[in-house]
Amino acid sequence: MLSVKRKSTGIKRLKSSRKKKTKHLKPVLSLSTTAEQTMSKKEAKIGIVGGAGPYAGLDLAQKLLQQTRAKNDQDYLPTLLISTPELIEDRTGFLLGETADNPAHAIFSNLCDLESLGATVAGIACNTAHAREIRNVFLAKMKQTGSQLLLVDMISETAKFLRGTCPEVNTVGVLSTIGTWKAGFYPELLQESGYQVRTLTEQQQQRLHDEALFHPEDGIKVQAHPVSAHAREVLMEGVRSLEKQGAQAIILGCTEIPIGIPERKIGEIYCIDPGLILARALIREFCSEKLLPWSWKT
Repeated sequence: MLSVKRKSTGIKRLKSSRKKKTKHLKPVLSLSTTAEQTMSKKEAKIGIVGGAGPYAGLDLAQKLLQQTRAKNDQDYLPTLLISTPELIEDRTGFLLGETADNPAHAIFSNLCDLESLGATVAGIACNTAHAREIRNVFLAKMKQTGSQLLLVDMISETAKFLRGTCPEVNTVGVLSTIGTWKAGFYPELLQESGYQVRTLTEQQQQRLHDEALFHPEDGIKVQAHPVSAHAREVLMEGVRSLEKQGAQAIILGCTEIPIGIPERKIGEIYCIDPGLILARALIREFCSEKLLPWSWKT
């Protein structure tokens, strides 16, 4: 596992440019655009955009290891993790209009760097970064620059996983950040797939966001190992609320939430971890024979 945290003069230049216009962010490493620069299969790697937040990137990297069929060190898959949290603006803050700096530009920069370092398939360890206001921007920039990187969509993979693995489920609940709640992309996608969707009230969702995730002392963003008792209890309040609404499965729609709810089932309710699903999808796309069979046991 190669973890890259960029500290070059290019990074300093990027950081200072944020004070002006984030849209001028450029990758430190340029995209591969010629056949000579194309990575061979042996040199290819899985890429992870971390830093949104940092624990989520590490969690995705760990899940890649846990879902890989391996008997020794050499059996694991080559992986790159780039974590630049200081460059990626708060996704919820952007969606709520609290900042004009779109985190898509820094995410795009990370994707370019991953591709230049040899990644052929990549994932972004952040649910909120998949809101169309962010996602459409970095996808457009990838298309404009001719990127050949296969970017796995965590949100659509989650819906696909539900259909294939939980065929009896008709009603799905969603726990998330307040930004993802307001963006509404999970309910939209799930309803298009024929599911009934249950969410928290705005007041409940704000409490989960503020207390379980972003609390300055107890939130998972700052205290992840171990998760504080307070954060866990607030998350379980959300689970119980959705259960009362008839949810048969609950999407843990912030990549830090599964750190606080590691169970794959609570009673009869399926706990759906998009980060775990993304890890499995990355392995499937990169080297499918290395993917372990699915199990509901943790």
